[in-house]
Amino acid sequence: MHAASIFRPTLLLCWLAAPQPAHPEILFHSRDHSDLEPSFLRQAQPIANPRTAQRFLAKYGWTAVPRPGDPGPSAFAEAMRAFQSANQLPATGVLDVATLRAMNRPRCGVPDHRGTPDPRAQTPPARARAKRFLQLLRPLLGWEEASRDSGATRAFSKRILKWRLVGEGYSSQLPADEQRYIFRLAFRMWSEVTPLAFQEDLTGPAAQVDVKLGFGRGRHLGCPRVFDGSGQEFAHAWRLGDVHFDDDEHFTPPASDTGISLLKVAVHEIGHVLGLPHTYRTGSVMQPNYIPQEPAFELDWSDRKAIQKLYGTCEGSFDTAFDWIRKERNQYGELLVRFSTYFFRNSWYWLYENRNNRTRYGDPIHILMGWHGIPAQNIDAFVHIWTWRRDERYFFKGNQYWRYDSDKDQAHTEDEQGDRYPKLISEGFPGIPSPLDTAFYDRRKRLIYFFKGSLVFAFDVNRNQVLNSYPKKIIDVFPATASQNHPFRNIDSAYYSYAHNSVFLFKGNVYWKVVNDRDKQHNSWLPSNGLFPKESISGKWFDICDVHTSTLGM
Repeated sequence: MHAASIFRPTLLLCWLAAPQPAHPEILFHSRDHSDLEPSFLRQAQPIANPRTAQRFLAKYGWTAVPRPGDPGPSAFAEAMRAFQSANQLPATGVLDVATLRAMNRPRCGVPDHRGTPDPRAQTPPARARAKRFLQLLRPLLGWEEASRDSGATRAFSKRILKWRLVGEGYSSQLPADEQRYIFRLAFRMWSEVTPLAFQEDLTGPAAQVDVKLGFGRGRHLGCPRVFDGSGQEFAHAWRLGDVHFDDDEHFTPPASDTGISLLKVAVHEIGHVLGLPHTYRTGSVMQPNYIPQEPAFELDWSDRKAIQKLYGTCEGSFDTAFDWIRKERNQYGELLVRFSTYFFRNSWYWLYENRNNRTRYGDPIHILMGWHGIPAQNIDAFVHIWTWRRDERYFFKGNQYWRYDSDKDQAHTEDEQGDRYPKLISEGFPGIPSPLDTAFYDRRKRLIYFFKGSLVFAFDVNRNQVLNSYPKKIIDVFPATASQNHPFRNIDSAYYSYAHNSVFLFKGNVYWKVVNDRDKQHNSWLPSNGLFPKESISGKWFDICDVHTSTLGM
């Protein structure tokens, strides 16, 4: 009985995957099309009159397709006003030049609203029946519905999604390797702000590929929707994971100043596959019309929040977190002190932009790419001893530590005193056990706090020794302000933040803020170095997200 219950959905899926009758099509890609041959791009028919405008509004969900006897003019005018308002045009309901210009702009083929579909541009009856069956199979395929209010729906329940540029659907305009690189980058951009990871799959069974991408012209790739040629619909996406690009359009790489950016279009269409609808918010990548790519293209804040509403925020522990202090001179020759915040996890790191309250675009990056001469993964702690006489930075791992040269941007092999690195922790910091859990430097007291298990060691940097009364239990030095709300032992990271003028203790995906002098001024009953109740790290530091290891070098 159990085997039969598995076999029936398998048969149904095979039936759904069977090819539907379609007109013959010509597919171009690098294996059967020469770049030396002239390329004749078919032009889209422009929207030029009320009939074609009405068809446009129906195609993109603004109104129902008119039928004989329908009260067409009033519905048409109402839909026209809605379209004009969304495009920041005077909502007159009249098909004027500005409205025609807006309708003829290059755009995505996904409807703007869930209106009554155009039967000539949508799924044929056989595919419609298949779609109804697929609605029943959603639990098996990992689909979930989300809030109706937002129009967004969560498409996948798993965290790792596989994608492929299908072999018969390469573009005739860009080298195959460049196409795949652009798609890897587009998927990575979504991965940088969600818990999702995207993996390119070149050889696995097609049924196990979640998102399939391809280029085509006119009737293409067995798709029921026909591309219109250059000038209007440049791509469309299907909720079952297919993304198609019109090869009559002039797609270009990100650095190009001409054509349509394939990266920006791909990011947009992947947003649809993940469940995001169109929006007319300024700056959003999910706007239906194409807007030329700016030099520093990235996901807008609203796009980040919209996708995180579906898939959640990124959680995870950190090996260490710290502020990197540097001295710079401004245009007047004045010496300024600046800092950058870094989070380390496993073999990669993020730079956190405190001003924008988010990670730097393009992170995470391999530790080896940004930090030279220190261990490539699993750093235990970072300490910056900063006094009037000393400015020393140390990384700790296992039973060793490394001194880092900020000016040369690399770890010392030998410093100005002739000390060679790495050194044993027991040599440079007598009385400190190894390996450490974490550590931080307290500038007020000129002490390094080293954490190990349930104990904390206070190390005097001037006398180069552990204070006589230490080690102590962490809870005795950093008492809880709320009963039982305390990490107790095995701290992941201790971090002094210059942006917040506070110390934070990290464990798992939560943090405890240490009471500072300002807190005690407002509430004198708070204990010194007390720990406020724990809070989520992702609620204070946004978008610190892993990406698939195959994209770390991008």
